[in-house]
Amino acid sequence: MAQSQIQEQTLQQKLQQSISQLQYLHSQLVELPIAQLMERIDTEMNDNPALEASASEEAPEWLDETADEPGDEDFAAQQEREERQSELDAALEGLGRDDEELPVYQGGRATTEEREEMVYGESTSFYDQLHQQMLEVDLTEEQRSILEYLIGSLDDDGLLRKPLENIADELAIYHGIDVSVEKIEEVLRVLQDFDPAGIGARSLQECLLIQIGRRDDSLLKTLMAKVIGRYFDDFTKNHWKKIRQELKLNEVQTETLQKELRKLNPKPGSAMSETVGRSLHQITPDFIVDTQDDGTVTFTLNNGDLPQLQVSQSFADLLKDYQQNKGSMTRQVKEALLYTKQKVDAAQVFISAVQQRRRTLTLTMKAILQLQHRFFEDGDEASLRPMILKDVAERTGLDLSTISRVTTAKYVQTRWGIFPLKFFFSDGIVTESGEELSTREIKAALQELIDHEDKHAPLSDDALREALKQKGYPIARRTVAKYREQLGVPVARLRKS
Repeated sequence: MAQSQIQEQTLQQKLQQSISQLQYLHSQLVELPIAQLMERIDTEMNDNPALEASASEEAPEWLDETADEPGDEDFAAQQEREERQSELDAALEGLGRDDEELPVYQGGRATTEEREEMVYGESTSFYDQLHQQMLEVDLTEEQRSILEYLIGSLDDDGLLRKPLENIADELAIYHGIDVSVEKIEEVLRVLQDFDPAGIGARSLQECLLIQIGRRDDSLLKTLMAKVIGRYFDDFTKNHWKKIRQELKLNEVQTETLQKELRKLNPKPGSAMSETVGRSLHQITPDFIVDTQDDGTVTFTLNNGDLPQLQVSQSFADLLKDYQQNKGSMTRQVKEALLYTKQKVDAAQVFISAVQQRRRTLTLTMKAILQLQHRFFEDGDEASLRPMILKDVAERTGLDLSTISRVTTAKYVQTRWGIFPLKFFFSDGIVTESGEELSTREIKAALQELIDHEDKHAPLSDDALREALKQKGYPIARRTVAKYREQLGVPVARLRKS
């Protein structure tokens, strides 16, 4: 029976999301702190000859926090700049229409090489080091997204205290990644293989066990694992007499075991606070908050040495000449002009992305100032109200993922010191009366009680719970114990002097 091929044409509608080059670039730049942004701008100017810094030494309009008008630029200069921009836009538009017979250029989008990951200097941050290790692991796109979120969820000490169930919910709601807790746990085990040992652990016990597991097999390793695995509660309470009896150790063995256990690092993230290279990581604040004596709070963006960016005049003139003489140009000249158009498009998009980054950071910081105004007035940590990313997103109208990027690796200089932007975020609890209390406020009250307790008769967790209740913080004893551990405060017996 003869076979034949039939060619059919069908019409189908699809709904799909796409991201523009400007959105893609903005999402990258908004995550960079000021020091890395300056390096990114320098690299972009080196790679794109159509992008250059203005010769003017005055701060550009888009860097002036108080500027709503063009500034001190005289009318003639302003008019010339606007006319030049208008001519450039017209040339770009005409070039795109008139050269359809030439090889298709994809709308000025950056190539794979132009989107290549930037490498910044000798000093790398805590999160940068983990991301570098992530690039060396073979992962699917979904696993890589999960791992990036886990890295961003780590506390400053390198531990992951957020329940995996919560992370699964956040990935589904905020990032459209619907995965099970089991899949997240698989990716977490990948993170726990990173250096330093103990990173990504969900508890102190797991952190220490991971570090012990990296050791070479020996009797000492076995004993260390037994102490942390089976007798962890006794270990934290310093009940070495009981541990020694259970493991049938002599005095020398016990002393050696204690010495080796003391070498373990309960805060592996602190080992990454020093940068890789010769120098320590230097914090450069991205925001500078000024608090007046009358309670007025204002802020400015730290613009550092950011240059005023503009499209190169020589490239603009090339396109202008083309607009005037396009009828007499050869094919080769037109192809060269397509390259010029590509570079000018990329330069304009980059300038727009830098400007949009500033607007995004300004909106976010304004919202934080409004929500945490009391803290910026008195500098008292107890004045911080419960605030999560959603609160800032609702006030600014920005996406949750954008707020998350803004708050990554950025610092605020205040009258009371320099704080990471994430310092101002905290969860809250709702009392029976409906009042919302910040966990940070409760921790501050707990720390104050412990600081002023009788050191000869320190308060137990039950006593601390009663004292907090009298202060207006009705929380459970297990919550008191959790907050006490997070503050790094031992149990009452070990606080006794």
